[in-house]
Amino acid sequence: MDKEPSFNSQVKNIYHLLMVLFLLFIISGGSLIYYANNPEAFSFKKETSNLVAVSLEEDSDRIENGIHIRTGLIEAEGLMTVVNNCTNCHSAKLVTQNRMDADGWNTTIKWMQETQNLWDLGGNHEIIVNYLVTNYPPVKKGRRMILTNVEWYELEE
Repeated sequence: MDKEPSFNSQVKNIYHLLMVLFLLFIISGGSLIYYANNPEAFSFKKETSNLVAVSLEEDSDRIENGIHIRTGLIEAEGLMTVVNNCTNCHSAKLVTQNRMDADGWNTTIKWMQETQNLWDLGGNHEIIVNYLVTNYPPVKKGRRMILTNVEWYELEE
């Protein structure tokens, strides 16, 4: 009968050990999740930073050197119409990288209306196309200039 209390005490010891290991697992897992979401939490370096508060309402439509600061678009007639209608759905960079003529812009706008849920632009349609054609026309220049006045020579073998 001596073996029975000894066996029960061993089972209790193993149970307590497993509980301690489980709690350590839970605590370390929680710590890792917390650290993944807040990596600065365990940083012991004191970093001082000077943050400057900028009011977005004041600076959102600021223009410097002929460029609309928030979007990077060229200041010209129809700029705010383009900003208000085009940058609600995509970046202004998408506009500036796709240089087209009037037919190209009209086709693109029609495609966006048919497939991308672009609303009817009404009277703004012509203003937007005129702005884009004037300020972002197609560029005929390729990646480099065509080579001219090249003196070719024969390779010797």
